[in-house]
Amino acid sequence: MGKLFTEQFAFSRSDSVVVIGLGRFGGAVAQSLMSLGHDVMGIDRDADPVQTWADRLTHAVQADATNVMVMRQLGVADFAHAIVGIGDNLGASLMTLMALCELEIKDIWVKALTEDHGKIATRMGAHHVIFPEADMGERVAHLISGRMIDYIELEDGFAIAKIHAPPMTFDKTLAESIVREKFGITVVGVKRPNEDFQHATPDTRVRKGDLLIVSGATKLVEKFAGTAAGVKA
Repeated sequence: MGKLFTEQFAFSRSDSVVVIGLGRFGGAVAQSLMSLGHDVMGIDRDADPVQTWADRLTHAVQADATNVMVMRQLGVADFAHAIVGIGDNLGASLMTLMALCELEIKDIWVKALTEDHGKIATRMGAHHVIFPEADMGERVAHLISGRMIDYIELEDGFAIAKIHAPPMTFDKTLAESIVREKFGITVVGVKRPNEDFQHATPDTRVRKGDLLIVSGATKLVEKFAGTAAGVKA
């Protein structure tokens, strides 16, 4: 789960991130961010998760994240990004968000328990809202359908997917198959068996067995993936 959702965070390697709530979601995201080279401070009000993550993160602190003075003393105001991963306490999640807004954090992500939680968080100042269970459920549904090998839906109805190249693209360049004009999606890259990933250009020629990484509006990506359903290498 951590890897999936970390892919949504468009951070540069030098950016610092504070992750509040070191449960299953928060811990997984924090660990993935560390592996990507970020400095990560993890905060949890309970001692056990802090001890668990103490040797894996840049810093791990037991503290009450709903207290803005405590957060200020910990230097949270200096962090570029904050992720609220509190998963079992709506009040604590929103109070933590309030504290982060008071500290004027420029990029705040909130894990939402419900749609109402997400709406409130957005109104209070969250820049991004994540629905892990719903997002994962939709992703699994797409994978089970056989249309996509991997799928990530980002914000504002935009998706990235990995699919088998459909027959209409075989032995043609992307310019010749005009998939962008026909489907409104962009082929970002091509992965050929036993070869390195290559960024796509209009002159990229697609072969049977290739995997395409495509991006675009969710419904358009789904429609294009449907043309490749059942295609195998």
